[in-house]
Amino acid sequence: MTTQTTASETPSAPAAAPSGLIGLPAPLGRALATGGGVLTILSTFLAWTWTAAFPGDLTVYGYPGGLQVLVLIGGILTTAFGLASYGVKGLKWLTPGSADSALKTAALGTFATAWYTVIAISAKLGGLVNLEAGGFIVAIATLAALVGALALPYERPAPDLADPDDTGLEKFRHQSRQNWNNFKAAFAAKAPAPAPKLPAYAEILVIIAAMAVGLIVFTYGIGTAYDQLFIGFLITAGFGFGALAKAGLVARVSTITARHRNITMTGAFAAAAAFPFTQSDDQYATIGVYILIFATVALGLNIVVGLAGLLDLGYVAFLGVGAYTAALVSGSPSSPLHVNLPFWASALCGAAVAMVFGVLIGAPTLRLRGDYLAIVTLGFGEIFRITVLNMDGTSGPDVTNGSNGISSIPNLNILGFDFGQEHQFLGATVGRFANYFLLMLVITLIVVVVFRRSSDSRIGRAWIAIREDETAALAMGINGFRVKLIAFALGASMAGLAGSVQAHVTYTVTPEQYQFAHVVPPNSAFLLAAVVLGGMGTISGPLVGAALLYLIPAKLQFLGDYQLFAFGVALVILMRFRPEGLIPNRRRQLEFHEEAEAPAVLSKAGA
Repeated sequence: MTTQTTASETPSAPAAAPSGLIGLPAPLGRALATGGGVLTILSTFLAWTWTAAFPGDLTVYGYPGGLQVLVLIGGILTTAFGLASYGVKGLKWLTPGSADSALKTAALGTFATAWYTVIAISAKLGGLVNLEAGGFIVAIATLAALVGALALPYERPAPDLADPDDTGLEKFRHQSRQNWNNFKAAFAAKAPAPAPKLPAYAEILVIIAAMAVGLIVFTYGIGTAYDQLFIGFLITAGFGFGALAKAGLVARVSTITARHRNITMTGAFAAAAAFPFTQSDDQYATIGVYILIFATVALGLNIVVGLAGLLDLGYVAFLGVGAYTAALVSGSPSSPLHVNLPFWASALCGAAVAMVFGVLIGAPTLRLRGDYLAIVTLGFGEIFRITVLNMDGTSGPDVTNGSNGISSIPNLNILGFDFGQEHQFLGATVGRFANYFLLMLVITLIVVVVFRRSSDSRIGRAWIAIREDETAALAMGINGFRVKLIAFALGASMAGLAGSVQAHVTYTVTPEQYQFAHVVPPNSAFLLAAVVLGGMGTISGPLVGAALLYLIPAKLQFLGDYQLFAFGVALVILMRFRPEGLIPNRRRQLEFHEEAEAPAVLSKAGA
């Protein structure tokens, strides 16, 4: 006879209900966040200060101005995501991802913009006494919205137990790390559900709307008239984009644009071409054309660094080669050649000479890897600058006029169209820099097409294989030296093409324009930062990175000697929390965030 003994089962403790960062009931927190958003919207129609001494004239009732407009946008986003989190009919499309995470991000951004404005008013005018009722109301409303949003529940990460033998400092660091992971989890968003396929015309309308929003945001940012407004714009744009990403809207739009790549590219360049017609003068078209030159060169560098994985620290020299070549053959009185070629010929010469230099530099050096290759390319960049500096007729042959450079480069004239004159188009006046902006936009389009076709080709896949593991690529039969040399030459020719336009835009080409590091881009350090910041291996990444790296220093001039310090701190923070870049490709995103979901699900049909 056997006796069966049944062990008593110990009931497991019930799992703790999810809670928020702030100990308020979830319904109260959601109502507080949504109500705070509504009150924030109303407060922007009140006066925030009694005097117009603060920029933007925040003394008007019933009409938001200056920083109030940015806070109004943040309040609208907060309210919309708050209502969507209630499941209001007709608003569910706003949050295919996580409504709560989007609400928290929007509330935090609105709070940051509003309180920055209140502090700026108090600092500039001399205390809180200069605030009107609207300033106090917006401060309280945004704080209430943030507190309510942080009270929303979320899934907390599993705690990591500390070692009992740790020292006090190690326990403090462990607890700080736990708190930071807990804070990040509060803003984490789940992946949105797969986007349903819409009719083709509806998806095209979505793309058009996205391009229109992008044009409006860029035009507003580049046209900010004073320092406080630009800083507020950066805060609102950053948190606003983050909230849309948490809501899943960015992923939905990305899926749609991926289905219509040609239409997306056409729409993006059409929106960019409309930029000069939104301006009343050439002031901001000047910044626009320099951004395009910088972005085009960064896109060429993206072939070398982003696709082939070759660290090039002297890439700006190829821009200089193209600029000097075009200047020498474009009819400048300072040119010793006394040659005046048409633009298409000078542009081809600039690209071809830059490509030749790329081959000459790459052939003996591309057998090196990593830091050794970086040091060699850095040396080439400095050798180019010193060489053109010494070719002044005294230290060397009289070719580049030394430190004086090649000046008085004439404006382009293509088929009778003088780029140096104003022209009337559809009732709008297009100035000199707007003319060059449109020309540079065509050059950028050519470079984008070349980059896209190259990256999707057999040689592009070979570049990626070399970047991921050169030894394995060589073992698979890829001719690594030839593939890398093609990348080097192609990237150099793109920089030379951009340089041929830069010479005519700036009138003068001098050696100090092509340094490794300088306050004003483009230079090698800023070009590499644009590629890494925007996202290596993508098309839109370097374009966005270059625009930010050129625009932000131009708008931070009020910081004076602390400009580069503040800019460097911002880059360090960004690379710490988003090392894959602003617009990364999926492969690099998974490399840096292993906990992210796989980009596809395998089935019998493939990925």
